[in-house]
Amino acid sequence: MSDPLLAQAFDDGSVRAAAAAALGTLTAPPADITLITRGNRKKTAVARFSTRGPVVVQLSTEPMWIRTEAALLEAIRQRTFVPVPPVLTTGIQDGVGYMLTAYVAGTDLHTSFSTVSDATRRTLARWFGRALARLHEAFRFDAYGRLERSGSGFAATRDDREAWFEAYSTRAVNRLPSAFDDLTADLRGLLSSPPATGHTPRLFPWDFRPGNALVADDAVTAVLDWEAPLAAPPALSAAKAEYLVADWYVDDPEPLRTVFREGYGSVRSLSAVAPAYRAAAIAASAVDSDGRVTNPRYPPVDREAAIAFHRDALQSVLATV
Repeated sequence: MSDPLLAQAFDDGSVRAAAAAALGTLTAPPADITLITRGNRKKTAVARFSTRGPVVVQLSTEPMWIRTEAALLEAIRQRTFVPVPPVLTTGIQDGVGYMLTAYVAGTDLHTSFSTVSDATRRTLARWFGRALARLHEAFRFDAYGRLERSGSGFAATRDDREAWFEAYSTRAVNRLPSAFDDLTADLRGLLSSPPATGHTPRLFPWDFRPGNALVADDAVTAVLDWEAPLAAPPALSAAKAEYLVADWYVDDPEPLRTVFREGYGSVRSLSAVAPAYRAAAIAASAVDSDGRVTNPRYPPVDREAAIAFHRDALQSVLATV
């Protein structure tokens, strides 16, 4: 393997060693390694070869996250119709977790979701609802919070739903910038009383959105980025996915909300999403893991417009209570 290729892609020695260990499991050295600027928690690169198809190498200084994600990808492939990249190998080197997956061809849906035809956009939104419902059917848990691989399955550790939801929603509100200060008191009041029903823990793929999907011929070929999955009330997961699918890209989200919910309802029932869950989902979506305000639409709007977008969404929820 060419050390200059690894050095060009990865500036950290331990990460570089983990990438070398991952790629060393293949029979041929890569001819090119291209870093992908996707996400904030992992290093991801595409390795291309002269004698075989490309692979994706993902690296994390949290090895358990990679181990859990790899196991989850395998389980999703076995239990659902949701397309995810096949896992080729996974392991740990120098304290860094690595995972190799097959490279899946497709166009980034984030760049095209707002420009495809209305009919195609509705079809895709319905697919996201149906896919999330199937994930909820396939993965049920006994507790809430961060999932880790446990034996042949997965487990979370927070038995108290109200305590977990309070911690989750408080963290989301605390990360909002000062432009939201006038809303925080009302948000805290709303979020202090989570709904009492419909809360059996299900898989919460917290970044389930067009920006993590690849498409070809208007069909989803892969959903990416399953790191750090959670177990949470299904209505919270549905509220977050709906916000990222229906609200994020278009001026009038109601038609997409309708078909998203229809898609979900074609697999399993979804009761009305309580305002507390929707407010928590919006607050959690408004700021990324580095504390930056997220930018909706494509091309993305600027920070000022993004703040206005998230504020309007939160105010709409607060107006219903």
